[in-house]
Amino acid sequence: MEPKRPSRVQDPQPDPAMAAWALLADLCALDSTTGHEAALLPALVPALEARGARVELRELAPGRSNVLATWGEPELLFSTHLDTVPPFLPVRLEGDTLFARGACDAKGQLVAQLAALDRLRVEGRTGFAWLGVVGEETDSPGAKDAGHWAGRFTRCRALINGEPTELKLASGQRGIQNLELSCRGRAAHGGTPHLGHSAILDLLDWLQAMKALPLAQDPDLGSEVWNLGTLHGGSGMNIVPDRAQALVSLRTVPGSTFRRDLEALRPKSGEMRLLLENAPCRYPALPGFPRAPVPFGSDAPYLRGLIPDGTVALAGPGSIAVAHTDREHIALADLRAGIDLNYRLAKHFLEQ
Repeated sequence: MEPKRPSRVQDPQPDPAMAAWALLADLCALDSTTGHEAALLPALVPALEARGARVELRELAPGRSNVLATWGEPELLFSTHLDTVPPFLPVRLEGDTLFARGACDAKGQLVAQLAALDRLRVEGRTGFAWLGVVGEETDSPGAKDAGHWAGRFTRCRALINGEPTELKLASGQRGIQNLELSCRGRAAHGGTPHLGHSAILDLLDWLQAMKALPLAQDPDLGSEVWNLGTLHGGSGMNIVPDRAQALVSLRTVPGSTFRRDLEALRPKSGEMRLLLENAPCRYPALPGFPRAPVPFGSDAPYLRGLIPDGTVALAGPGSIAVAHTDREHIALADLRAGIDLNYRLAKHFLEQ
């Protein structure tokens, strides 16, 4: 029998984690995969208003709205993303573990941040904001548009951006270079391949040579990595392929020569196009907070521009190892620790 979901308790809470747990189950029951983020609004907006926030929505497209909640004039900004990757996965509770799409990436971040804000409010504090943005899982349109509200954050000391980092501060994040590798050949009948030229074989040789390229290392960001995401070519088994294409995503660190080295390996029939590029970022160390490299990208490089001096802490409960999988989950103990982490980070910045 499925364990009973915790019942909602009115704010303020004797046990904020249980209230956050109930809100998380409610949010995860809503399908807010990228492009459908507004599905969260009927549950999210009342939860913010019940906490005394002034709530503003900014629609970027039908069904897609950024959400800004403020308590006084902000000196600290919390943020995370509203969208999840597909497919939608329903909520499943197993003991003290909640399985669902968004459980840690990033609805778990959302509720941990709001619970930390509850603790601050109980102490009589004000002067903070919470920002939920759309589209982080694709091309970050919400984070890019958040500059619309930049004038609200002129007194902000820091951004706390929520992602599943296993409760450690991200030392930074690698950059990204999305590359399209393509080769052109000459079509011919499959029975007379000597009359043609295979684009696929050229591309495969190029990719094989790519595997031997050295990968740059960085003490804060770790090793750069690449992923061959898609490979296409040809039109039939009895036709020598005249076209082939591969999409490669490279996660870069400072000093990377990978793209230059890959270009040097390009065959005569090949072409390389840069589809997207973001630079690597380093984030500051904070006393008393463990830190580690993270293997993923986030909205933090865009959102840190909202903070006058660019100070950002990227951290939260949960693990990227289960995000985007069919076993995505978060444990109640981890959520509790995430609430405490966000609260301690807020106190650090507010009491500087």
